[in-house]
Amino acid sequence: MNDEKLYDVAIVGGGLAGLALSIQLAKAKYSVILFEKETYPFHRVCGEYISLESWDFLEGLGLDLKALDLPVLTRLQVSAPNGKLIEHRLPLGGIGISRFMLDHLLMQIAQAGGVIIKESTKVDDIVFKENEFTVTTAKEIFKAKVACGCFGKRSNIDVKWKRPFIAQPKNKLNNYVGVKYHVKYDLDEDIIALHNFKNGYCGITKIEGDKYCLCYLTSAINLQNSNGSIKEMETNILAANPHLKKIFAESEFLYESPVVISQISFNKKEQVEEHVLMTGDAAGMITPLCGNGMSMALHGSKLAFEQISAFLAGKISREKMEKQYSLQWKKNFGRRLKTGRFIQTMFGNKGVTNIFLSIVKPFPRLINLLVKQTHGKKF
Repeated sequence: MNDEKLYDVAIVGGGLAGLALSIQLAKAKYSVILFEKETYPFHRVCGEYISLESWDFLEGLGLDLKALDLPVLTRLQVSAPNGKLIEHRLPLGGIGISRFMLDHLLMQIAQAGGVIIKESTKVDDIVFKENEFTVTTAKEIFKAKVACGCFGKRSNIDVKWKRPFIAQPKNKLNNYVGVKYHVKYDLDEDIIALHNFKNGYCGITKIEGDKYCLCYLTSAINLQNSNGSIKEMETNILAANPHLKKIFAESEFLYESPVVISQISFNKKEQVEEHVLMTGDAAGMITPLCGNGMSMALHGSKLAFEQISAFLAGKISREKMEKQYSLQWKKNFGRRLKTGRFIQTMFGNKGVTNIFLSIVKPFPRLINLLVKQTHGKKF
């Protein structure tokens, strides 16, 4: 089947970047179609912490954050694998909210604004020809003037296009596994805690209601060494950190099984591929311990909207839209990603992590600097 309408913009992927971009475009009266392979609402692997730099932007999209009465996170705790703990006040702070809730609310705003949302729809390919895009799914074919890839950390499109990060040999920046639970636990609701263990780290954050997000990232080797068993890995590797041992022993787990994603890569990515503008994790991922991936996805959508809007209004060429978007993305996030990769190297190795935290503990200004280098200003 062919959808004969020529949409202004086709967005592949309905996470934060895709939904936020669709809302902005719909507000500007552009026709938008968005494809999401899952059905809302659903859980995603995510630390579920949003820096307050995103507050005004989210409210501008139509989200009433005050009415949601979300926990405000103002303190950061970090522990080394040996259990030594440092605590620091976050310069800006953030809020905790599940992706289950946030994505669903944004989807409803997008839909009410006129965005055509195709749920449970996997896109097989995006092809640019004769100045327009063809988006192909299993059942239909769609046409659009502009296409945006908001399909997350790794997708079938990345593989089909043979994006360079897919072919990278295994190294310290790729081949990770992410695991997430929602739990009930006794922890001050203004704290975001990051607990390190061998080849990984685990965060716990208060979200809406009386729930906490418990999410960790680990190298695939840890899972392999645990006979492919997440439970065995948590018992034998994560629990070597006394803080994590306590959390896993005392938490009430609200999922029958965790949400899991594999083959996560922090290697560099291009922001434009095959004339498709990449946003969110598809454009580049900051390491989760920096706690700013959600805000980057939202801010990136704004950068994409500004260039797409100028192109559709006839103010700039397609070539200029692509170049300016890539330049603006790198200008805003390049340093954050570089700092994130550096910080990532300081964690995972037990000895290095223990030493690194011992060194920075007496220097709160240094901690502030590292946090600020991975975060931005209100946008």
